[in-house]
Amino acid sequence: MPTRRLVPDREASAVFAYFDCFSGLSGDMVLGALIDLGVPVGWLDDQLKSFSISGFALHTSPTFRHGIRAVKLDVEVHDGSSVRRFADIRALIDQSPMSPGVKASSLKIFDRIADAESVLHGCPKEQLHFHEIGSVDSLVDVVGTCLGLEYLGVQEISASRIPLGSGWVDCAHGRLPVPAPATLEILKGVPIYQTDIPYELTTPTGAAILVSLSDRFGPMPDMTVDKIGYGAGTRDLEAVPNLLRVALGRRSSPVQRIEDRVIVAECTIDDMNPELFGHLMERLFQDGALEVYWIPVFMKKNRPGTWVQVLCREDRREAVLECILTETTSIGVRYSEVRRWILPREPVIIETGFGSLLAKRIRALDGKWRVVPEYDACRKIAAERGIPLHIIYEAVLAAGRRLTDSDSVNP
Repeated sequence: MPTRRLVPDREASAVFAYFDCFSGLSGDMVLGALIDLGVPVGWLDDQLKSFSISGFALHTSPTFRHGIRAVKLDVEVHDGSSVRRFADIRALIDQSPMSPGVKASSLKIFDRIADAESVLHGCPKEQLHFHEIGSVDSLVDVVGTCLGLEYLGVQEISASRIPLGSGWVDCAHGRLPVPAPATLEILKGVPIYQTDIPYELTTPTGAAILVSLSDRFGPMPDMTVDKIGYGAGTRDLEAVPNLLRVALGRRSSPVQRIEDRVIVAECTIDDMNPELFGHLMERLFQDGALEVYWIPVFMKKNRPGTWVQVLCREDRREAVLECILTETTSIGVRYSEVRRWILPREPVIIETGFGSLLAKRIRALDGKWRVVPEYDACRKIAAERGIPLHIIYEAVLAAGRRLTDSDSVNP
């Protein structure tokens, strides 16, 4: 989610999108659904061409899949060039006139693709040459999706489990099994299921878009639906309607909270040099830990020890477990999946007498917002100006109170 700037002039409305992928998804299906939700094709075309993507034309048409009306998007490519390096794509996005949020989201998607391709081909990301994924239509799909989500004001995304087809698919590297290796690599850590439909239901581009932008995967949460958009795939499948459905609206509960699943990894240690715990914490955070705790405990034979507890995402579980077994004297580690509730939060820029400072804006259970200073940002200003850290904190809190009292935010 892009950083937002708090100002006291209008209230934000949290727009939520749920991607119902009952028939998989591809980049053109995502963009077609967003167009069906109200993103103007002419505006999208202008924005993409200002981004220096040329040699294409967007064509949309209403179509029907099993009697359901949808938007079919076709990207007509005039330029046959389709091979780009990851570094070229990153430079193209960095140098574009798009908003910071669109740039960050687009880069996140391509970075996910590059990570997968790097693993599969044993090549550093910067040296990768994208074929289908580096083509004009894939650039249009990825950047166009990020533009469309920003146009619709979407601030939170969740999605269903991702279905996969079966059989074989032909690509630049030859004939490959379905799901394509890149698709499966991108979907690591995401709930998927295979079907007996003999086609590629989920493409690498579609997978990367959703994995990069979705906060969670599972059933549709409680929400108030305002609009529904359907994006059509190319094939008219017999088994299911080849559609992506996107529901746009607001979370139903006036007290918003996010339900999440994380992995808890833990062990107890009574024979390790305490000087090593600082290094261990740094390594765990580098490997993707969300939280790391040291808890004093008494172990067998009444020995004082340390209970190491780590929270991480499913896709970082293996790295965290390996880190614990490598960097500690423990000979075992336990892990389990737990559910948690999270208060909605987002990064914001607060204007203070010391300049613009990064902070977090959090919505409490009573529906009120509060602003929490970011330690590193405040410490940097305190060190540069020789001011006590608590004074910087107080300035951020005071500015945050003035703005959140008006329940106002400018996206």
